[in-house]
Order: sequence, then C-alpha cells, then structure tokens
Amino acid sequence: MKIEQFEDKGLAHFSYIVMSDAEIAVIDPARDPKPYEEYAMLHDARITAVIETHPHADFVSGHLELSEARQATIYVSKRAGATYKHTPFDDGNTIRIGQVTLQAMNTPGHSPDSISILLRDEEGKEHAVFTGDTLFIGDVGRPDLREKVGKETAAREELARQMYRSTREKLMTLPNHVLVYPAHGAGSLCGKALSDAKSSTIGAEKASNPALQPMTEDEFVAFLTADQPFMPKYFAYDVQLNLKGAPKFLPSIKQVPIIPADHPLDEDSLLIDTRPEEQFKQGHLPGAINLQDGPKFETWLGAIVGPEEPFYLIGEDEEKLRELICRTASIGYEGLISGAMPLPPAGTAQLPGLDVAAFKASPEQYTVVDVRNRNEVKEKKVFPHALEIPLPELRERVAEIPVDKPIVVHCAAGYRSAAAVSIIAPAISQVPVYDLGEAIKEFNQ
Repeated sequence: MKIEQFEDKGLAHFSYIVMSDAEIAVIDPARDPKPYEEYAMLHDARITAVIETHPHADFVSGHLELSEARQATIYVSKRAGATYKHTPFDDGNTIRIGQVTLQAMNTPGHSPDSISILLRDEEGKEHAVFTGDTLFIGDVGRPDLREKVGKETAAREELARQMYRSTREKLMTLPNHVLVYPAHGAGSLCGKALSDAKSSTIGAEKASNPALQPMTEDEFVAFLTADQPFMPKYFAYDVQLNLKGAPKFLPSIKQVPIIPADHPLDEDSLLIDTRPEEQFKQGHLPGAINLQDGPKFETWLGAIVGPEEPFYLIGEDEEKLRELICRTASIGYEGLISGAMPLPPAGTAQLPGLDVAAFKASPEQYTVVDVRNRNEVKEKKVFPHALEIPLPELRERVAEIPVDKPIVVHCAAGYRSAAAVSIIAPAISQVPVYDLGEAIKEFNQ
C-alpha cells in the first residue's frame, strides 16, 4: 500500500493517490489529470476509482475527465446531487483497492454532502482518514459556503452544528494513531486557521486543534461562525461546475487565444495586467487592474472578477501567460479569457509615487483606505481613521471613497494595495491616488 500526496500551492489544495496491488484510487483530484495519469503509468498501475469528498468551492476538480479517460468509477455522496455518472458513496459503503479498503463516512459540516474516507490496511485496521474540508490540520472547514448554492443548501449555523457532531461522533472516535490527510493546508479560504503541516493524526488533532477542544455545541457554533475569511466571487460558480463536471483541461486552455499587442480589444472585457507593480505603474492600458503574477493569483482573480465577466490577460511574455492560463483554469475561468497578450503596448496610464516621508509627517492630510480583510483589521488597525473596504468589495464600493484629500491605499504587504490603486485611480480623477505598498511595514511595527 502507498499513499501519495499532491499539492497545488496556489490554492493550498491537497489531492491523493491510494495504491495497492497496481490499483489506484484518486481522491479530490485537481483540474489537470496529468499528474495522476503519469503516476499510474510510472507505477504500471490502473486508476479504478475517483472519489470526491464534496462539490468543491475553491477549485475545479478533474474527476470527470479522469474518470472518462481511465474508465474509472466516480464515487461521491448521494446528497451532492451530482449530474455526472457516478456511484453513491455514503456511510457504510466501501471500495476495495488491491488489498486495502476505503470506507465512506458522512461528515457534514463544511457542506451538507461532505464525506471523509477511512482507509483500512491489508489487515483491516484503521490506517488513515481523508477528511476533505471537514477536518483540517489545526482547524475545521468553514460552514458558510452552502447557504445558497448546491442541490442541498443549509444555513451556516445548522452546518456548524453538523460539524460539531461529525467531529465529535465520528472523526474523534477513530484511534489516535490514524493519519489525517485533509484537502487543504495553510492559505486556503476553506477555513480560518489552517496549519502549514501537510498531515497529522487523530490523536494530535484532538490534543491541539482548537476546534476539537471540549466545548458545548452552542459554544462551538459561536466559535466556528466567527471571523471566517471572505468568500471570493467564484466559489458558488465552482460548486455548480463541479456538480456537472468541468470540460477537458488541455482542450480548454488551448482555446485561449494568444493575441498580439496591437490586437483590437473588446471594450466590454476587463483588463487584468499581471506584470510586476513597478512596470505597471510606469505605463499601462487605461482601466487595467494590476493583479500581479504571485502565489495567490488565482484566488485574487476569482475574488475580484466575477464568473460572468470576460477579461484580457496581460503579461510579460508568452511563457508566463501560458502558466497563468493554466492557473486560471484551476478555478474554471479559462473560458472568460478574451485573449492573452504578451508584451503589451506602452500604456498611456501611469500611477504617481508617494512621498512616504510627507505622508508619515502628516497622515491626516490624506484619506487612507485599508483594503485588508475584516479579520485582519479587527486584529490590528494600522491607521485609526482609515476607511475600511476589503479588496474583494472594492470595485463595487469605490464611490464611498471621499475625494477631498489625496488618497493613500494600504494592505499588509503591498500586493493587494497595488491591485486596489489600479481599481481606484481610473474611477477618481479629482485627487491623486497613491499606493503605500511595502512601506506599510514602517507603520506596522
């Protein structure tokens, strides 16, 4: 028996292969099926099962393509209401993979249709549990993503109560030695305090995970529903896409046109400029949003751009753009790309540089806009009179920013403020708009 963990760092997503006697089950696969197919080929093994722990909100799964390519059965809870061909996998159901057994455990809480998968070894002993978004290392899944989307919806308070029972009555009753393999790690928006560890044990989580400590159900509900991170625009879209199955990965990304710099642009499409902020500020196309190529590009793309909004992707060169197209496909947005443009024409729009010393001397002479998330502001407010507008809400709330003083925008390190300034500046012409950028560190001691 072998367990292999695959990681998509951009989305902090873990997927898994369980292999025994040249048979493979793939659990919560990413959009691109290639890594799993290559693994099977390398080990002269056959993919016979693909398991979804729930309809994912934060990434597009490759379960349907993998199933069709390998004639493998997809297993998912009957409560999901999946419209693709599948076999229901719920409490008591088992799958045999070589000499090991995979057993379904209904563990609602993150979603009404969440399952965990208990792996029993060759001797029938509990060896590991794949917990999806129910139990993370150091946290449990957020309960507020299925209030309005999916076949079965539920209020966050009800899902929090289900999570209490799923953890206490099912997962925490497993032996302490059982390995815990979650679908996400630190950086995921599917929870609020995930550890950067990639695996754990039931015993370790019972000892250290704040969500698993002794408390009443009402106390747990209050704990779990408080201070959850923001919900990107693409989450509901991905749930629905995963319920029917995404189109094939390679044909989808190959359909994105690479266009020359002088190509006429559709005025109804957004401009997403992925170049470093220094290049962007020196010259960019009017109205472009500076969403830099970085570790969380796909998350911020899906937070700022809605699933109904077409956009152009602008980058330094074709190689980087092709990589970003693949990352865009991981959230199912590749079909929104009107075109990918390497080496954009010299833009006429520029952004002014801030005199940090002047701002530090008289911050009251500026309107300060804080675009961090609410929980960050709650933890520490940097400027007492700052206007708080989280970046995911900024496009809809620009009109709330007063224009009687110059505007200075800040976040925690500079990435979000660069995007925010590019959103605010085209909408406000009365006063200059400055990015505090990395200089925020001088104020955030």
